[in-house]
Amino acid sequence: MRTAKIERVTKETRITAEVNLDGTGKYSVHTGIGFLDHMLEQLSRHSLIDLTLNAEGDLHIDGHHTTEDTGIVIGQAVAKALGERRGIVRYGHAYIPMDETLSRVALDLSGRPYHIWKVAFTRPKLGEMDTELFREWFQAFAFAAGATLHVENLYGENSHHIVESCYKGLAKALRTAIAIDARASAEIPSTKGSL
Repeated sequence: MRTAKIERVTKETRITAEVNLDGTGKYSVHTGIGFLDHMLEQLSRHSLIDLTLNAEGDLHIDGHHTTEDTGIVIGQAVAKALGERRGIVRYGHAYIPMDETLSRVALDLSGRPYHIWKVAFTRPKLGEMDTELFREWFQAFAFAAGATLHVENLYGENSHHIVESCYKGLAKALRTAIAIDARASAEIPSTKGSL
């Protein structure tokens, strides 16, 4: 089983995350930010990655550090569980419709972090969460996971639908990219011989 556990302790946050890349989408997520919990539950369920995450952060200031650091820790856990990335499909993409919204996510588990974010929101907050923090989460995840990650909302009006379609898009792209390629299960998916 491809599993990993990561702990991150700073003056701003204390976070523990465990992942099982070969899971069934079971989750237990507690960040203290209700909307972020909802999104991370979607990520787990639709990627089929089992996720246990407990975070304590300086929410008396705002949600920035907790949001960014959960992205870092989940990204690190995925990278650790992937190991040398032997046998993985490596690439994944998804188009996710959600009512009036359509979003596209493309992912390369290349080991080279890069992030493109083309998403705009119609509201400054969802629940108690600042919508500007979603970009921070996706960027933190991409850099910690060693992933090239492009996220684009093609159209939509409802901010909840927009961000949820982005998380579900990442989930479906991850599900494809982390899968073991039956035709090359012993190979590193690169002409360089390493990722």
